Amino acid sequence: MSGDGTVGKALDVLDQVAAYGRPVRFATLLEASDFPKATLYRFLQTLTSQGMLAYDPDRQTYSLGVRLVRLAHAAWTQSSLAPIARPHLDRLSAETGHTVHLAQLDNAQVLYVDKRNAAQPIEMYSDAGKVGPAYCTGVGKAMLAFMPQSDLQRVIKQQSFHRFTDHTYTTPEALCAELEAIKDRGYAFDREEHEPGIICIAHPILTDRGRVLGAMSITGSLETTNLTQLETWAPRLARTAEAIAYEAQAWRFPDSHLQHTGT
Repeated sequence: MSGDGTVGKALDVLDQVAAYGRPVRFATLLEASDFPKATLYRFLQTLTSQGMLAYDPDRQTYSLGVRLVRLAHAAWTQSSLAPIARPHLDRLSAETGHTVHLAQLDNAQVLYVDKRNAAQPIEMYSDAGKVGPAYCTGVGKAMLAFMPQSDLQRVIKQQSFHRFTDHTYTTPEALCAELEAIKDRGYAFDREEHEPGIICIAHPILTDRGRVLGAMSITGSLETTNLTQLETWAPRLARTAEAIAYEAQAWRFPDSHLQHTGT
């Protein structure tokens, strides 16, 4: 439960409704809620009146509201790297023939903000809009490795360290050693750490001052490639990440960017 007062608690309820992935009844929400019945009902009513939730009186269910769609679209346009990165992802996927992911950190997790499927798509967990673990994905580790130490320690404490496969890092110590190697190398690997048979090479997207904006990866299946082959794309992946970072800074901070480049 959030400790951020009334607004934080209302957002907890919103997250709870969203987690079901389908319209949900009050009784179902109440079973899993930490709030008393009257408090939960009050939050649901407020969120519904504000358009953040929608209520179907015939089915007596709650679902995410259309106002969220508008806000999500604005966030995708204003805060996500996706609009800027789109042409770069298209070119990289076409050139490599592999799946390309774009991700950003959402608190302590990875949010996939865009994806380009390979010429011959393979089934995997990641899709745009999905949230995944940071400690056992290539994009997640690429971002963690370049975070300031104070932020990194906070984020590591929030990792679940659930063992998804035999290759998953399950302790903070093992993860930290891996992050040091990634920082030295400049890019990360996913060695079947999240899904069996799925591997990738990932590169952080950094500002010119080293702040993490996101990460991108080239992903494949062990049935069609291996890490040695994926690593040959490391220079191309790095150039793409740098191009996205450059355009993101020019878009977000045009005045300071012009001063920095002297143009």
